[in-house]
Amino acid sequence: MIYKRGKNWHMDVMVNGERYREALHTTDRREALAIEKKRVAEFQQGKTHSAADRDFARSPFHEAATAFVEERVGHVAPRTIQFEKERLKPLAEFFGNKHLMKIRAEDLRAYQRQRQQKGLSSKTINMEVGVLRLLMKRAKIWHLVADEVKLFPKNAQVVGKVLTSEEKARLFQVASSKPAWLTAFCAAVIAVSTTCRGVELKNLRWRDVDVFNQILLVRRSKTAAGLRSIPLNRDAVLAFAKLKERAEALGSAEADHFVFPACERNKIDPSKPQKGWRSAWRSLTKEAGFPGFRFHDLRHQAITEMAEAGASDATIMAVAGHIDRAMMEHYSHVRMAAKRDVLTKLESGLMEIPVAEHRQKNGAPSQPKKPQ
Repeated sequence: MIYKRGKNWHMDVMVNGERYREALHTTDRREALAIEKKRVAEFQQGKTHSAADRDFARSPFHEAATAFVEERVGHVAPRTIQFEKERLKPLAEFFGNKHLMKIRAEDLRAYQRQRQQKGLSSKTINMEVGVLRLLMKRAKIWHLVADEVKLFPKNAQVVGKVLTSEEKARLFQVASSKPAWLTAFCAAVIAVSTTCRGVELKNLRWRDVDVFNQILLVRRSKTAAGLRSIPLNRDAVLAFAKLKERAEALGSAEADHFVFPACERNKIDPSKPQKGWRSAWRSLTKEAGFPGFRFHDLRHQAITEMAEAGASDATIMAVAGHIDRAMMEHYSHVRMAAKRDVLTKLESGLMEIPVAEHRQKNGAPSQPKKPQ
């Protein structure tokens, strides 16, 4: 397609899975369409790369990364841009002023080794290489290294840590002890009471919370299966009530305002979602004696407790949204273990009574002798 930016026409087309964007250097629409048609034919025949692509490939890495992110604005979701910015930071530190077109496969392998030595997970390293791949495809040079760059195999599924009832009580007692941790505390209460993920909580607006009917509507999730309605228990209702009280005091309680609004330089912006509560969460979990306990582990905590209570797979999935097969099997084992533990408590040696009486009638000892 062609579009106008200022007085000049530009083109933005996909050819054989590659995206080409460049200025057409004309103010005439008919001429722009003709140029676009010619350029598309050239791209299909593999005859040329655009001048803009060549300039982009010659850029130092940090400049190319900045330009790449700026180009993405308006084409992808803000959350995607934030994700790519975070992945590009360690890449920019490693490649520095190295020109994009001079990056070779051995450079990428060296980057992977360095990140692995620093203790990063295979998943994290693969995501970073994935963003680098997008950047190099933008410069039309990824094909030069594609065959020699291999991603790390995925790690085995990691099941979240689950706290005992005593540990859970201690965690939330500590979380509620400081006003600075109020947001993290309320978010944690809601998460462990609803199975909500962090991204689902951050994107909640007040119109999604029906405290009167005690229902929460999740409109933004990790997957389409995560869009759901969740009944609210008393803990969750009280947490939302506390957040609502704070929102009303700050003038950020309108229906379209975010429940967890952005706050930068001590200024609340209810039209944007909060980026997170990572620092507060790390501090309070450390003080409670559970360093490394992730906020996402609260979701596993809630699902595990539902499984231990005997909830069916269908009920768990209706509340929690998407759960992959491996995790569902794990929770099924948790449910069976809980049933076994409960039934074990019913044991009272009933079968031993008649057996002992029968032995006594026949003059046999009540307990068999141990073999020598």
